[in-house]
Amino acid sequence: MTRRTDWSDMEPGGPAASPAGHPENAEASRVAGAWGDGSATQDGRGHPEAHPWDGDPPGGRAARRGGRGSRRSAGSSQEGPPSPWRTEGDEGRKAKPTDPVEQARSICLRLLTGTPRTRKQLADALRKREIPDDAAEEVLSRFEEVGLINDGAFADAWVESRHHGRGLARRALARELRTKGVESTLIDEAVGQLDSEQEEATARELVDRKLRSTRGLDRDKRLRRLAGMLARKGYPEGMSLRVVRQALDAEGEDTEDLDF
Repeated sequence: MTRRTDWSDMEPGGPAASPAGHPENAEASRVAGAWGDGSATQDGRGHPEAHPWDGDPPGGRAARRGGRGSRRSAGSSQEGPPSPWRTEGDEGRKAKPTDPVEQARSICLRLLTGTPRTRKQLADALRKREIPDDAAEEVLSRFEEVGLINDGAFADAWVESRHHGRGLARRALARELRTKGVESTLIDEAVGQLDSEQEEATARELVDRKLRSTRGLDRDKRLRRLAGMLARKGYPEGMSLRVVRQALDAEGEDTEDLDF
């Protein structure tokens, strides 16, 4: 039976997600600490307890007694409960969590740190690591609730970045977002940020940057190369041909016989 995790320390309004739907490195670390993995405890006054030792701590009873027992080798055997910082065959390394919910939480926090992810991307990663579906659903739903997963914000940031950074048109942006598992309604809202005028202005900028490299080629080859570049970035055929023809006209190319 899967042990349910206490989610009380991840209330809405706690860890803030970035505009792209993911936490910053420091914020993710804070959230990770809020969950806790049992590796640190506190005394009654709220101060961290000292790490448990296999023997007496330095300067303890053995050191005060003096004699042969005052100094012990770090590797000497001693009866008593084993240190929680030790695992069989690997001293000093903390054991990995065995609870599926804790495993899912750890995987998601690691993937979200520094890189935005959609819910589907995280779900695929958990499935690949054989996390049970119920544990994955619990963690993903909670992360959505507190804002660490936000597909709408992810889509908005993706459109802003890829259009201005790569010059992608609405059609190409929508195709990319679909492959990342974003819902159609969120995709429509995100690509709706771009209108036809802005899209055409970006297409002109792309052609202007590429135009110089096509000089010396015949007109038809220049036309195909420039229009093909726009098509690969998702621009409609009619818009692409119109923008390219206008750019060639400005350079003195004869485009009167072109039937578009």
